[in-house]
Amino acid sequence: MHLQKTIPAPLPILSLLLVMLTACRAADPARRPEVSPWPDRAEQAQAALLDLFFDELTGLYNISHPNRESKDPLMYWWQAHTIDALVDGYERSHDQAYLDRAVALWDSVKRHNGAPTNQYYDDMEWMALALLRLHAHTGDDTLRADIDTLWADIKTGWNDQHAGGIAWRKTQPGYKNAPANAPAAILAARLYQQSRDPEDLAWAEKIYSWLTDHLVDPGTGFVWDGVNRKGDGRTDKTWAFSYNQGTRIGAAVELYRATGEARYLRDARRTFDSAIARLADDRGLIAEPGGGDRGLFKGIFFRYVALWADANPHTDPHAGPPTDPPTDTHARPDADRCIRRHSEDLWQRIADRDPLLAPPDWTGAGDTPVDLSVQLSAVMLLEQMAARPPTTTD
Repeated sequence: MHLQKTIPAPLPILSLLLVMLTACRAADPARRPEVSPWPDRAEQAQAALLDLFFDELTGLYNISHPNRESKDPLMYWWQAHTIDALVDGYERSHDQAYLDRAVALWDSVKRHNGAPTNQYYDDMEWMALALLRLHAHTGDDTLRADIDTLWADIKTGWNDQHAGGIAWRKTQPGYKNAPANAPAAILAARLYQQSRDPEDLAWAEKIYSWLTDHLVDPGTGFVWDGVNRKGDGRTDKTWAFSYNQGTRIGAAVELYRATGEARYLRDARRTFDSAIARLADDRGLIAEPGGGDRGLFKGIFFRYVALWADANPHTDPHAGPPTDPPTDTHARPDADRCIRRHSEDLWQRIADRDPLLAPPDWTGAGDTPVDLSVQLSAVMLLEQMAARPPTTTD
């Protein structure tokens, strides 16, 4: 009896079979790497921002399209968020042109403003936050000096009226509000994370504590707007704005990153939940219509909701291990779902518009003129969506 031997296949044939198997697996739609459409959509929105709003003669972004006359054509704090949006574009695309435009815009702001600072503490905080992000990518010493100038001026806004807090503007020291305090806490915490200067951390904690004690509803975590606006000592509990919720979330996240104390993430969760419960409709969408300053509110909210989504377990070697490990495993999916829901709804409304202009009410129809603030909110939302991990629905 003869035993039939199994002859091994030649190595080239085995290699060919392996290549064919790999190709078949790659062709399987379930295994194909997903490509998100959102970076391209964010790029389209950025292109519209540049083409429709930038004024080469002034070096600034016009306050509307078509541009209209204004008592304040500079709109310092709108330009701050334009710089922030340009940094978003760079972080997504790594296109140096975004950074060049942002640096040139700040130079134009200073030229038209006459100085880095102005009379509004919240304006300076927005600008310092934008410049801090810009400086992280450029290392420009002039930017660093301007940030230091702004921070030094911002700290002078703290006074003892109403037991502390930073005033809204220099001519109204008794009026304290969330827009002048929550961004300041974010700024101080970020400066601490860079410098490890304990004074910056002390400022962040002090401002955050004042905000929590005076302008946060202890029962829900919702952020009221301000106190003593009319000189009567009253708190504006009926002013319900999305950006105040967003910046309190941002301050909580940055203090968590600075200290490792998960109580800050619990604060962020409560404020996020209360914001959706109070401001969103039955579909979970925040309309908050309106142009002018109000046009920026939603974009700011989603910037800091995205920051909360990306608040990974504490790993900062300078601060040591977290003192109270976080347990909120739903923060990222909840935040991502909120960002996606709004992005998809907005894109459906603007995708076919020529030019690509955003409506002030993301749940309604749009019209012209469109304020820069409104367009910036759309750009910021789409940039945050572009930074989300792709899913099977992309």
